Amino acid sequence: MARLVIISNRVAVPKAGSRAGGLEVAVLAALKKHPGIWFGWSGRVSSKGLETRTVEADKISYVVTDLPKEDYDEYYNGFANRVLWPILHYRLDLAEFSRQDLGGYLRVNEHFADELHKILRPDDIVWVHDYHLLTLAKALRERGHKNKIGFFLHTPFAAPEIITALPQHERIIWAMSHFDLVGFQTEIDASNYARYVETECRYPVKGHWTYDTGERIVKIGVFPVGIEVESFSRMARRAARSSFVSGVLASLSGRAMIIGVDRLDYSKGIDARIDAFEKFLATNPEWRNNVTYLQITPKSRSTIQEYAAMERLVSEKVGQVNGNYGEASWTPIRYINRTHSRTALAGLYHAARAALVTPLRDGMNLVAKEYVAAQNPDDPGVLILSRFAGAALECKPALLVNPYDTASVGAAIARALSMPIEERRARQDALFKIISQNDINDWPDRFLSMLTGETVPSQEQAAVQDAAPKDSGSQPYRSIGGPRALPGR
Repeated sequence: MARLVIISNRVAVPKAGSRAGGLEVAVLAALKKHPGIWFGWSGRVSSKGLETRTVEADKISYVVTDLPKEDYDEYYNGFANRVLWPILHYRLDLAEFSRQDLGGYLRVNEHFADELHKILRPDDIVWVHDYHLLTLAKALRERGHKNKIGFFLHTPFAAPEIITALPQHERIIWAMSHFDLVGFQTEIDASNYARYVETECRYPVKGHWTYDTGERIVKIGVFPVGIEVESFSRMARRAARSSFVSGVLASLSGRAMIIGVDRLDYSKGIDARIDAFEKFLATNPEWRNNVTYLQITPKSRSTIQEYAAMERLVSEKVGQVNGNYGEASWTPIRYINRTHSRTALAGLYHAARAALVTPLRDGMNLVAKEYVAAQNPDDPGVLILSRFAGAALECKPALLVNPYDTASVGAAIARALSMPIEERRARQDALFKIISQNDINDWPDRFLSMLTGETVPSQEQAAVQDAAPKDSGSQPYRSIGGPRALPGR
């Protein structure tokens, strides 16, 4: 196969103890099978001008470029995270558009194209990732590159009625038609983009989610991201015996543990989740002093006003719950603003009686899949999952909840903690089979084969979602009520 060149906003150069996020897991899975180049921002803001350098590791070339502070402020903090991120997550009320930030966004995409122009070969396969680089293919085409260029969006893609509220959406979203393949996490996201293409771009339809721009045929595909199921499961079993996890469990003094792991972001619904846990404590007094909710939330984008406000809000809510319900010997919520290694989290997932994965909107959410992979099949915990996470389309045997309805999420917590062992095992077995069918090691080939012209029908790409058990209305997959049991696993 030709050399694979992957481009993303941030390049995760290998570093000991680092926690790989969803994008990093997906990119590394691709480069593990198809060694090549990973190009993007170094994470450094430089006052000395632009500098690009290469780091070689594990047969992968990490090519990273610094950004001047002006570019960082306008491209990253500005247009990418104060305009595109909220709009893609259906939060028009939080979008703050400025022409200056748009200029910075376009300028950095042009800079990436300039640097790539120096290293791209005619037969390279180019794969661009995420919302930071929507105009990159257009910039590369303008420099004469006719390579196969694919794009994958890790976030949701909002309905066209929302996308068209983006000022100059014609300039940004239309530029995506310079990609040969545009991939999404779910059928809903892909359908939203297809509707935009048909109603706004008005390109002729050449087939299912296939359009003729006059310059190229553009295809749309669905490629839900997975995890390395078996290796993560083994990691969790080993980590469960570590001194770190043993220490956490000892500190709980036999109490059941609920876990949540999220970056501090308004899309994750952490404040609503805390309200739901408070409602659970209010309506289930027998669980007071018998369960601890561990919320691990590394801070992110703290210099952006909305994120600083979210940090204050969550901290206040945690303090309120602990003040109202806590005792000298028991803290209901443990709120941690530190990054933990993937190994440490795997061990905590293994030990948790339930996981709260309740984003208001998420592209996929791999925490849900990691929690399932980490469970002991003989005595598994229960996944409580937002129906607005991309993972919900696959993980139907989880307790699916509406994160905006905090009372029902509180009821789901009670249901998870009291769920009989037979039902827990049935749900876990079904979930594990589903995530195993969509292992991350197979994911890159599904995308690249469609990009390069090998026939992989879109129906096969979406088969993982279709394979998930359909909700027939029968037990055990609907109920979040039922009898309660005292704590213990």
